[in-house]
Amino acid sequence: MINYTERLTELMRDIVSRVPSLSCIDLDRVLVFARLGRSDADGAYASCHCLTLPETEPGYFFWKDRQTGELTRRSEWFVTKSPQVEIAGRSIHYLISFVLPRFSDQSLERSRKQEFYDDEPAWIAKLDTVVHELYHIDPEGRGLRRAVLPDGNVSNKLHGPTYYEDVARMVRQYLATGPNPELLEFLRYDFKGLTERYGGVVCTTFRNYPSFPQRYNETVTLAADAPNVKIEPLKTPRHTRYTERDLARRLFTPQTSRLAV
Repeated sequence: MINYTERLTELMRDIVSRVPSLSCIDLDRVLVFARLGRSDADGAYASCHCLTLPETEPGYFFWKDRQTGELTRRSEWFVTKSPQVEIAGRSIHYLISFVLPRFSDQSLERSRKQEFYDDEPAWIAKLDTVVHELYHIDPEGRGLRRAVLPDGNVSNKLHGPTYYEDVARMVRQYLATGPNPELLEFLRYDFKGLTERYGGVVCTTFRNYPSFPQRYNETVTLAADAPNVKIEPLKTPRHTRYTERDLARRLFTPQTSRLAV
């Protein structure tokens, strides 16, 4: 069987070694994992998740009376934190998730990226997605890369006016360096082709699948500012620190996945 996330990681290492715009990325601080997403459903092909975002200022959820606008109840005070992920003693700063089989079944046809390619084969769409997610990693490691506007200001949006064009340029730049065709070979197959070629598609996931490390709320104690308002308790986060013991391998199919033996 093919370990799809391992193949993606190998490809990403080769990309950052050949594309100067991405050379700042330390792949030892990036973990690739898979999520389930059917090809016949809408949704993202992949996502980049940052684990270095700072703790927020204290806040709370609140509810008001619709008629009077008075505060009727609120949650406990909390701060929002990033989970800790440490693999083989290395702190992980970014997670990149690929959604299968949707990622492997994507095509340039009718996609937003199609206008930036001419007669390239359909599998280039997958390489474009890989570079797209790598390009989200901020060069300073302070979060996700923010778009720079034509006037020089930084936008809150992740996709600037030239983002897709920049990604296509880096894809061509990578291919122009003559990478080993064996690194790209697995991209040529859709999910059905992968299963026929390799006998099955195995990926790294987290043991508490389909969950994965995400920002969480942690309660803090502050002076009461509305003593007559009912306080709703917050759920205590169950899992905030992950290691290699929290990883698992799953066998993916077109509709579901199961733990791989």
